[in-house]
Amino acid sequence: MRRFFAENLDTAGDEILLTGDEARHIASVLRMRPGDEVLLIDGAGGECVSCIESVSSDEVRLHVTQRRSCASEPDVHVTLFQCLPKQGKMELIIQKCVELGVWEIVPTVSRRCVAKPDGMQNKLIRYNKVSREAAKQCGRAFSPAVTEPRDLANVDFSGFDLVLIPYENEDELTLKKLLRGAEAPASIAVVIGPEGGFDPREVQRVVSLGGRAVSLGKRILRTETAGLACIAQIMYELEQ
Repeated sequence: MRRFFAENLDTAGDEILLTGDEARHIASVLRMRPGDEVLLIDGAGGECVSCIESVSSDEVRLHVTQRRSCASEPDVHVTLFQCLPKQGKMELIIQKCVELGVWEIVPTVSRRCVAKPDGMQNKLIRYNKVSREAAKQCGRAFSPAVTEPRDLANVDFSGFDLVLIPYENEDELTLKKLLRGAEAPASIAVVIGPEGGFDPREVQRVVSLGGRAVSLGKRILRTETAGLACIAQIMYELEQ
């Protein structure tokens, strides 16, 4: 069943009016007709089976036939603190992490970041659109937010049950060993360094705040790979 975003599904009643890009996609690209069923998602975890009642070039009217919670959302909320990578990599990171089940993505500035948060307002519009489209494609009803950039030196991790900082110089504690030896956390922060890696003082600060430095394996991963590998392992170990 085709999936489309619709705002405020929980308060809109059973008659829904779609406009904008989603309506044009239904009408002009897919050429759907009255009587066709679609799945409307609100970006916050809810979804509705709906039947198209009428279609025009710029709006689509639908009737909700069933409301339900999306079964594809993981129980654990993973927030990715991704240190800014070089140009072109962030969109790939967002897309794939959303597919894997990330809850939120925080662009982060660390000491060895080559990329700078210049022009981030326009980039955030694009990044959130990438997140939204990835969520729709992979069957999620929740669209993870890509937030304003944060400075790693000022991030407060106290709200997380577990804070992970994959680090190439950690050779004893693996992520698998840590996850299998701890109670299942409800919220996890994952801190991924830039191309140049972390300054050791940054790792020390995160660890001093209760974070755990972990190894992701015997090979050193690129910044665009490390977050994906970490989230994939978390979901494998903790997702029911």
